[in-house]
Amino acid sequence: MQKAYVNALYEIMGSDKRVCSLLSDSGTDYDVLMAREYPEQCFNLGIAEQNKVAVASGMAKMGKIPFVYTTDAFLAYRAYEFIRNDVCFQRRNVKIVGMGMGLSWSTLGASHHTTEAIAALRALPNLILLCASTPIELKKQVRFAYEHDGPVYLRIGMSAEEELFDEKYSFTLGKPVQLLNCGEDFTIFVTGTIAANVYHASEKLCEDGYCLRLYNMPTMNPIDSKAVLDAVGDSKTVVSVEEHSLNGGLGGAISEILAESGASVSLKRIGLNNCFAKGYGMIEEVRKQNGFDINGIYQQIRNHINGGK
Repeated sequence: MQKAYVNALYEIMGSDKRVCSLLSDSGTDYDVLMAREYPEQCFNLGIAEQNKVAVASGMAKMGKIPFVYTTDAFLAYRAYEFIRNDVCFQRRNVKIVGMGMGLSWSTLGASHHTTEAIAALRALPNLILLCASTPIELKKQVRFAYEHDGPVYLRIGMSAEEELFDEKYSFTLGKPVQLLNCGEDFTIFVTGTIAANVYHASEKLCEDGYCLRLYNMPTMNPIDSKAVLDAVGDSKTVVSVEEHSLNGGLGGAISEILAESGASVSLKRIGLNNCFAKGYGMIEEVRKQNGFDINGIYQQIRNHINGGK
């Protein structure tokens, strides 16, 4: 997914000299190539994320379009005050790109996980919050961020995410995207790079005879409430799955929409229940330890549908 981001930004930078890339000593071959090609549009601010966000705000004030890119945890948590005060409060045209959503930094543990980031970021006024599930979706979101005049935060993966879309895919702000449809009894919502695992778990449920629809939520702020309610329809129950805390994440957002609409449908939230993720290792190993592997998700949804059996 990092390659998809760099390619999308590289193309935009070539056509618009206002667009700049702000880095933090990431030191990849992509960074070297981009800096060599566009030296006047690339800036390495070092391991100083708060300062980098403040610099980006100043650049935006002067008419530039800065893309601030580094580890998600160092932006969503460490630079939160600067995102709030220097970007959102000022409505600056800054694009913030957090690399490694959820458990992506699986070998480094909870200090690098961003399993509370949605809750923190979607509370900020004026900030569009996007969570890319696949490389193609990310490319579309980068283009949207560039064309939108105002603060945008993109959360991206870094683990060779499986592609679920083709190039015809069109991103629409706030709208859920249907990934699977084998009936209308149950509706499942997912956000972020865990989408592929939920997709395959849902396929297994369809094979078992369960009637369900699966929707991806690429936008976490703002969310089109009517579109979510239309997706739910007359479902018997709704399930949300997220590589995130249950407090303030996707499930919380869906529950707010359902409660405010007066919908009489139950909601099962699957995520981290008031805890940090456990374990270290490759991403799928850590997901398995926390119930986010394909079989773990399948079992949790199936058990809920069957009334806990």
